[in-house]
Amino acid sequence: MQRMMILTWLRLARVYQKIDRASVVHLRPWNLNVAQFDVLTQVGSANGITQQELADRLLVTKGNISQLIDRMEGLGLLQRCQHGRTNELSLTETGQQLYNEVVPTQEAMIAQQLSALSAQEIEQLLTLLRKLDHAIQ
Repeated sequence: MQRMMILTWLRLARVYQKIDRASVVHLRPWNLNVAQFDVLTQVGSANGITQQELADRLLVTKGNISQLIDRMEGLGLLQRCQHGRTNELSLTETGQQLYNEVVPTQEAMIAQQLSALSAQEIEQLLTLLRKLDHAIQ
């Protein structure tokens, strides 16, 4: 069982790398990188999220999150609203339109990449992810 989990994890890592590379190409027409897509998705799905909550959820954590938010705010995709000592982030109308356009196409691209896995591999991955989630908590 232990060896199977290691092999499953390695397969998952390879699938992740393949999706990551495909995402870079896929997001290019929208002038988004993976970090910006991550922010767009997290803010769009949360409908109002603090900057700290966003930082805790981001997949891509390279660089300064405040600078990333500043750039996206400068592009007119995000807006900050001061609530006491925290900034709450939400999508602008332009950001919401981009979210509605890019997220479904990204989901379809990811589903296509994952279709390379067999049903048994998907079940193994789900089992491994549940175990990892339980161990982290």
